[in-house]
Amino acid sequence: MIKVSIQDNESIDKILKRFKKKYEKAGVLKEYRKRLFFVKPSIKKRVKQAKAIRRNKRTIAEEIA
Repeated sequence: MIKVSIQDNESIDKILKRFKKKYEKAGVLKEYRKRLFFVKPSIKKRVKQAKAIRRNKRTIAEEIA
């Protein structure tokens, strides 16, 4: 659970901003979206391999340029 302590004479905007930063950093929304539906292990593996290939191509392209 994400908690934000309220300090004296602090505006709601600042409190919300701090809360949003903690929320993003904790990865709550990312985890929620990940758990919305089941992904078969074989598909996870395929996606992981595709990401690795893209990452390798990008690093090779950066080395050449």
